[in-house]
Amino acid sequence: MEQPYVYAYPQGTGPSGPPPPQAGGVIVDPRYCAPYPVDLAIVRKMMKLTDGNFVITDVNGNLLFKVKEPVFGLHDKRILLDGSGNPIVTLREKMVSMHDRWQVFRGGSTEQRDLLYTVKRASMLQLKTKLDVFLGHNKDEKRCDFRVKGSWLERSCVVYAGESDAIVAQMHRKHTVQSVFLGKDNFSVTVYPNVDYAFIASLVVILDDVNREDRAA
Repeated sequence: MEQPYVYAYPQGTGPSGPPPPQAGGVIVDPRYCAPYPVDLAIVRKMMKLTDGNFVITDVNGNLLFKVKEPVFGLHDKRILLDGSGNPIVTLREKMVSMHDRWQVFRGGSTEQRDLLYTVKRASMLQLKTKLDVFLGHNKDEKRCDFRVKGSWLERSCVVYAGESDAIVAQMHRKHTVQSVFLGKDNFSVTVYPNVDYAFIASLVVILDDVNREDRAA
């Protein structure tokens, strides 16, 4: 029997009201919701910008996702593929946006009818990463459905449900001498039960995109 979702609160805190309704559940595909925590291992080859330089596996090394990079230097679109190469979501940056906005669409589409969610910076000037996530039905964007906070440089970002303290996923650094020597950036993400881990994987791709833009600037 499927286990009920358990909200995780930072140590020393607790729920101040009823849990937010969007904390778990299917966002991309029911295949990617598990009734137990899922650990994603991310390996990014820092010296190459080719397909397969950004891969996401399970703890046993089985390929779950990989990122199809934009071609010919077009940095406005990346595609998250499953292990067989099928498109799961397409991530498109809106270049004219004031707040660095990304739209995420189902499969290989970029049609508005296939919009799953939108991600934008919480503010233009920020020392640490702060992203707000709005699901497709949240048209007015007055309250976010998820938010991301933390330091990408330290690989210590946390994904929260709405504006609550309920954690749905958190990142951990996996830094070894071998990974540095091989030009790889290794880290992992723990996704909490009943949270769509394809959704979390796509947020990691956007975080990587944000970081690359910041470094270029």
